[in-house]
Amino acid sequence: MSTTTGPDGPDALLGPADIRELAAALGVRPTKQKGQNFVIDANTVRRIVRTAGVRPDDVVVEVGPGLGSLTLALLEAADRVTAVEIDDILAAALPSTIAARMPEREDRFALVHSDAMLVQELPGPAPTALVANLPYNVAVPVLLHMLDRFPTIERTLVMVQAEVADRLAAGPGNKVYGVPSVKANWYAEVKRAGSIGRNVFWPAPNVDSGLVSLVRRTEPIATTATKAEVFAVVDAAFAQRRKTLRAALAGWAGSPAAAEEALVKAGISPQARGEALTVEEFARIAENKPAAETEPTAETKPEAEQR
Repeated sequence: MSTTTGPDGPDALLGPADIRELAAALGVRPTKQKGQNFVIDANTVRRIVRTAGVRPDDVVVEVGPGLGSLTLALLEAADRVTAVEIDDILAAALPSTIAARMPEREDRFALVHSDAMLVQELPGPAPTALVANLPYNVAVPVLLHMLDRFPTIERTLVMVQAEVADRLAAGPGNKVYGVPSVKANWYAEVKRAGSIGRNVFWPAPNVDSGLVSLVRRTEPIATTATKAEVFAVVDAAFAQRRKTLRAALAGWAGSPAAAEEALVKAGISPQARGEALTVEEFARIAENKPAAETEPTAETKPEAEQR
């Protein structure tokens, strides 16, 4: 395998020729179905690591490492890196790439060969950061799963499709504010952290990419409602986003009148729409869900009704 030469001599990171050589040796052709677009620019992966604020004591988890471009840059900066890869061929090849290009850090690398959505635990110390070039087609569910499953992740930087980046970082009142925005905000303070051009990928995607930074809340949202209860309100509110909350939450509450009652108790106008609400306001609505009416049983029915 060739070695990219940088300004200070041989560079352990992968360049365009290295990526193509690796892919050819493995018989890998990036597929749209798997959302594969490999980063071929060493400056870009170093920029991602810098923007993520990776520290020497960080334990970083990376989802979708592919051929290892970002993995190697993370290993340069972090204490440990655990990569989660679903593809059989790529998962089998990655440890060899690390051993060949960064042997002094080989013992700091771990591989989990799995679908990230199924990962319930990771080897070694608990992760402190998540840094990943997420496959566009599964970016949001993977991000939310990892934040939920691994509460020790304090800082996250993901590269996603620009449109998804805008949605994740949007605030109330923004036309692209929606379910991903609110759910990401449940866990973290979210903001756009830059843009990535198409020419740093192979193959070049037909969409732009964006970086999103998520810093986990030091204190969780103050609410008596569970995450599942709050997310149920969010899903219902945006399932029919053009409707008022009184109408959109009718199914969730049991009726339009019950929805109105919950909204009024939460201090929110029944005529408002979901796109205007903060995650804290969704939590207040969840706290005020009316108790479900139960069908009377034989024991509770009046005697006349039982005849």
